[in-house]
Amino acid sequence: MKQQRSGSIIVLLVIGAILSILVYLYNSPMFERTPPEISLEETIHWNLKEPISLHVKDQSGVKFVRVTLNDGTNSVVLHTQMYASPEKELSLEVTFPRTGFFSKQEQMTLEVEAIDASKWNFFSGNEVKKTALLHIDTTRPELFVLTNSYKITKGGSAAVVFRANDANMKELYIQTNDGHRFYPTPFYKEGYYISLVAWPRREENFHADIVAQDKAGNLSRERVRFFLQNRKYRVSSIALTERFLGGKVTELAQMYSREYESMSSIERFMFVNKTLRKENDEKISHVATQAPQALLGEAKLIPFYPLRNGAAVASFGDHRKYTYEGQVVSESYHLGLDLASTAHAEIVSSNAGKVVFAQETGIYGRTIILDHGLGLYTLYSHCSSLLVQTGDTVKAGDVIGKTGVTGFAFGDHLHFGVLVQGVEVRPEEWMDKSWMEDNLYSIMRNAQALIERQ
Repeated sequence: MKQQRSGSIIVLLVIGAILSILVYLYNSPMFERTPPEISLEETIHWNLKEPISLHVKDQSGVKFVRVTLNDGTNSVVLHTQMYASPEKELSLEVTFPRTGFFSKQEQMTLEVEAIDASKWNFFSGNEVKKTALLHIDTTRPELFVLTNSYKITKGGSAAVVFRANDANMKELYIQTNDGHRFYPTPFYKEGYYISLVAWPRREENFHADIVAQDKAGNLSRERVRFFLQNRKYRVSSIALTERFLGGKVTELAQMYSREYESMSSIERFMFVNKTLRKENDEKISHVATQAPQALLGEAKLIPFYPLRNGAAVASFGDHRKYTYEGQVVSESYHLGLDLASTAHAEIVSSNAGKVVFAQETGIYGRTIILDHGLGLYTLYSHCSSLLVQTGDTVKAGDVIGKTGVTGFAFGDHLHFGVLVQGVEVRPEEWMDKSWMEDNLYSIMRNAQALIERQ
């Protein structure tokens, strides 16, 4: 009896040990049961030139990958490899075969197979397959300039109307030599666009290219031909005095700098004129970058006269160099038109628009920004009071605020600015009826006539 009991116990121990080993192996990383993960878009537009990127990863390592291209009739292996040392992550760039495969099909499939290094499935590993539908597109987008402003002035703006067609358009914009992108507004009929562009005051040269890229990566580029009119702007030298440094400079530095207490008077000026100005300009530019995407039939704008009987006291584009103890220590560009009349004078919106900004803004003080459509914005700074708030819609003739001395202002006035998709431009152009006729309305009328003929 004792021998039988001993034998049974031994058998149970053996079975238990076997079960324990099996449980251990079942839960062991070397027997993991998760198939590899393949990162591949389900639908891909392909121009057959650019490689297709795919990513494969697995916790036990990828030991085999095969990529096959199939046009429905024929197939070709684009990549196949057995990895002696399994990789946890793989990034592959597959390209269209240069020889041995020809197809006129506009749709193909790309199949990716991957096997990991797991001992699961009787040591054969976990397998996965993923298929992507390829839309073959080797045709570049169509671009054609219909009409544009004859000239553009340094610091100024201009308009262009063009046609752009592609069934799978991904990006459409106008890029200038300084890298800025202007996004067009659909115009009059489908496939036609209008855009304002701007030549920044600080850039010595200017050129603009319309750029269109489809989902397959096909790229078209068309130069917009402008006559470039240079313009000389005023350069002035301003000597900084302790009295000057102790007024608005100290006030703004105290409001906006955490290091105010440890700064010297000249360091406070440098902070206000450089650091704070840069932050404020970037914030304003960001607010004024959008272009509407609704179809534009016409633009109803009249010249801007924001201040009744306002006299210009500082011009757009002035280059100011600040000296201290005989040395140039800082500089700035005045990117607006300063207008003054009486204290707390009413500021009028000459055109309808939407209030996209209405708040205190560092050196600009209380500021309002209006969106007039077509990527055109107007800015009103140093206000003593704001009579609108963000989100409001204003009509032509509405009073939106009153002039003041908030921000970096030394006398009651209005700093009036005009921006084209984030770029400050000469307000004088948009206050000139003849300029607006030549550079906007005649361009739109001529473009509509051309569109009707096509």
